[in-house]
Amino acid sequence: MTGRVRIVIAGGSFGGLSTAYELRRRLGPERAEITLIAKDERFCFVPSFPWVAMGRRSLEQISFDLAGPLGAKQVRFAQETVTAFDTERKIVVTTGAEHAYDFLVVATGHRSANEAVQGLGPFDGPGHSPMSARETTELAGAIRSLLAEPGPVVVGAAPGASCIGPVYEIAFELDHLLRQHKLRHRAPMTVLTPEPYLGHMGMGGAGKIRQLLEGALEERDIAYHTSVAVTKITEEAVEAAGFGPTPSLCSIVIPPLAGVEAVASSPGLSNPKGFVPVDDRYRHHSADGVYAVGVAVALPPAGETSVPVNFPKTGHMTEQMAEIAARDLAARIEGREGPSAELSARCVLDMGDRGVYMAVDPVRPPRDKIPTVSEGRRWLLAKQAFERAYLFHARRGRKMPTALGW
Repeated sequence: MTGRVRIVIAGGSFGGLSTAYELRRRLGPERAEITLIAKDERFCFVPSFPWVAMGRRSLEQISFDLAGPLGAKQVRFAQETVTAFDTERKIVVTTGAEHAYDFLVVATGHRSANEAVQGLGPFDGPGHSPMSARETTELAGAIRSLLAEPGPVVVGAAPGASCIGPVYEIAFELDHLLRQHKLRHRAPMTVLTPEPYLGHMGMGGAGKIRQLLEGALEERDIAYHTSVAVTKITEEAVEAAGFGPTPSLCSIVIPPLAGVEAVASSPGLSNPKGFVPVDDRYRHHSADGVYAVGVAVALPPAGETSVPVNFPKTGHMTEQMAEIAARDLAARIEGREGPSAELSARCVLDMGDRGVYMAVDPVRPPRDKIPTVSEGRRWLLAKQAFERAYLFHARRGRKMPTALGW
């Protein structure tokens, strides 16, 4: 392909930002005009949302304006909301303009399908969720209220959820916070999960994580139930199919995810759930010049379970997708094809007083390597250091470190 190509990236979180940096590293301004479109002006480090909820971070500490680092990389930033993708005309329609492209990267993330559980607000019901900056701020207020007036707590995930890790982090962090305030004896805690066993996390488990989580919850007097389909949240309880109501004055439930409206409603772009079907280089199955990375990608579950649990999509996995897609896009401009690779996963779970490191390669079993599971305070310190390192590099338009994962 000759001439200066037009690349549009829809989305300003992990997938969009990582793709923009990688593409600019491979394609100079004389070769590619890159535009990143995002509805929010700031990037948020989503893995730190539980810390914001616990009052250990502010949103300002874990976010930064996108315009500065993108501008430094000569990537045009458009703070607009995408309303439609016209893959026939190769145009992205937003609230402010129409953006023509030669190549498009869909990194729009997800829509939280809170409507799947009656009462899962937080703005139109008593349930809470940490899936966005606004919701996390509201949850932080609910936790402050819990500290003022302790009572029973339920932390869980709805059927079809794919983001299970925060369930465990929030449960352990909240347990630790309550103990610090000497209020734990006044706040019974229960974990309700759709997983067939603890630590399944939509990927079939990881080594000894099941046994570790079972022991950690039991030693902290946190009750747990698996294969639970949460159906309703009231002011006093969390209800589940075939399962009696669990008393709760503070209910935190991770919803299932759906594709954002602009993706779901654009003809020929997504599957019925609003996610984008791609090949092993994250190219759309049929739409010319279209890629997708991150949560927007359609990934089948790791296996059948009695209550649906969807395949996980982590920040670390999103960055791998972004690099594979960017490499292939740059190679296609030169008439070549980029390499593909199976996704691996590395993450650290905050357990309040310590952390757990997990590494699986590949994510989907069976695996050539035995998963790594390691527990200790050093991993909590490493998680805190990684947050600072990631934000330091991302603010400066640099390739972000991914050795630890998240």
